[in-house]
Amino acid sequence: MKFLRNLLASILGSLVAFGILTGMFFIFLALMGSVDDGVVVKENSVLELSFVGPILDYTGKDETDPFAAFSGEELGLDEILHAIKVAKNDDNIEGISITTGYLMAGVAQTQEIRKALLDFKSSGKFVMAHSDVYAQRDYYLASAADEVYINPVGVLDFKGLATEVLFYKELQEKSGIKMEVIRHGKYKSAVEPFLSDTMSEENRTQIKELITSIWNVIVDDISASRNITHQNLNIIADTLGGRTPEYAVASGLLDGALHYDEYEGLLKEKMEVSEDDELNYVGLRDYVQKANKKSIRTGADKIAVIYAQGEILGGEGGKDYIGQDLIVDALHKAVDNERVKAIVLRVNSPGGSALVSDIIWREIQLAKKEKPLVVSFGNVAASGGYYIGVGGDKIFAEPTTITGSIGVFGTIPNVHGLAKNMGINAEQVGTNKNSVDYSFFEPMTDSFRNVMQESIEETYDTFLDRVSKGRNMPVERVNEIAQGRIWSGVDAQALGLVDELGSLDDAIAAAADMVGLKDYGVRKYPKYKSDFERFMEDFGSVKAKLGESIIQEEIGTEAYEVLKEFKQFTKQEGVQAKMPFSLKIK
Repeated sequence: MKFLRNLLASILGSLVAFGILTGMFFIFLALMGSVDDGVVVKENSVLELSFVGPILDYTGKDETDPFAAFSGEELGLDEILHAIKVAKNDDNIEGISITTGYLMAGVAQTQEIRKALLDFKSSGKFVMAHSDVYAQRDYYLASAADEVYINPVGVLDFKGLATEVLFYKELQEKSGIKMEVIRHGKYKSAVEPFLSDTMSEENRTQIKELITSIWNVIVDDISASRNITHQNLNIIADTLGGRTPEYAVASGLLDGALHYDEYEGLLKEKMEVSEDDELNYVGLRDYVQKANKKSIRTGADKIAVIYAQGEILGGEGGKDYIGQDLIVDALHKAVDNERVKAIVLRVNSPGGSALVSDIIWREIQLAKKEKPLVVSFGNVAASGGYYIGVGGDKIFAEPTTITGSIGVFGTIPNVHGLAKNMGINAEQVGTNKNSVDYSFFEPMTDSFRNVMQESIEETYDTFLDRVSKGRNMPVERVNEIAQGRIWSGVDAQALGLVDELGSLDDAIAAAADMVGLKDYGVRKYPKYKSDFERFMEDFGSVKAKLGESIIQEEIGTEAYEVLKEFKQFTKQEGVQAKMPFSLKIK
């Protein structure tokens, strides 16, 4: 009894202590929130753009969340673009210095930031760039600057675009772990790596045409900024004419090779600052804090912008994946809010669950009966990503948006070969003919495959019907350009899959025009839980993420991405409306 009494007393004491600590914690957060952010932008300052983490379209920070201060360090594209717009009219900001390296953003996102820099320059302020290393995407962004410099022993990568697809057929045969595949669409090559050890001609054709179209957009933009012809830019790429700082300067890609202190000297000259004085820099992250407090659009009437980003998996959803709960809730809030006059759906997704895609599609149909709904495609709007957006009143895509992939597939892991090699035999017992439909330990039966194929065909026909009605095209025409094939935004517009080429801002302006708004604000949905709040809710998932980060550190980023991709295939449930393959353009 004494032991139990002491145990209960210990437990009670721990609970009281935890309650006191929790109370103090929330008081600390309240005090933090009451203090000014402390970011001071001095006169004659330079805004320094240096991107150190992955760029999401939207981070969805909820300022009312007491744990918001403990969110991750990533910046949303919306915050970056807003900060540059605010800086354009900020008298304390004289110019922008781009010092980023290894930009972790999609091509469409990079193009949007680039456009914002060109708009910033229209105010008469300068944009300068310097880096030790320019990857192609970094150079594409930096080429918008008035002058672009590199370290004298730095490296510039300018050779055209390429991508790589991994194939696992032989690995399956050797391991005895196989992915059973059912698909529709001759270009639906998401499952091709499990069926072959080589790339099909159809797949090679669509990849080549896609990256060529994207490359042409990049070359167009660089040509306009650097005053180098398309032909010469392609000659430079083919001959690696920018592989050394000397060659890059001679070819016109760069303005000079300078050490950073020499580059700072140029900035001081531009700003008429003495050599002995320090430049006033303000970092992008700090400036975003300031800019977020300043609204460019302040009208009482609102345009709702709903962000759908990541793979479509279902459930609640978050900043890294799309679930029906958050998106449907956001649509309902936008419809019910009397101040919201129109809706813009921002899609950045390679697709995923066909069922969840259709649930969201249906809610979009209901929403647009109440208010105009414009769709904006970001880096990628493929398969399920295209599915959820096709029902909008008007669709915008960036020229470099990966678009389309109208096709479906199903994959089911099977370990029969591995089990047989290890001496494992599975026996099934059922009450009816089809009660034992599938076993991971037995080869897929013809009857089960036929049922799955029927489901795939039905889903594909439904997808065609959604596109046909949404784009006002005959089903036969949709089928011709579907088959799981992906297109650039430029080609997608030519085919009628999107209405206009433009940014999210263009889509917002179009939505405002549809309801006759000149003065309006923007309300963003949804709001995501902070990482710390998720930690408090689900310690297990945090432990899992910690384990993933350790694995990534040990085996390297590229090997980890391959492992992660294979793992995602094994976890997929139901019919998939997903992008044809994991495409990383380099």
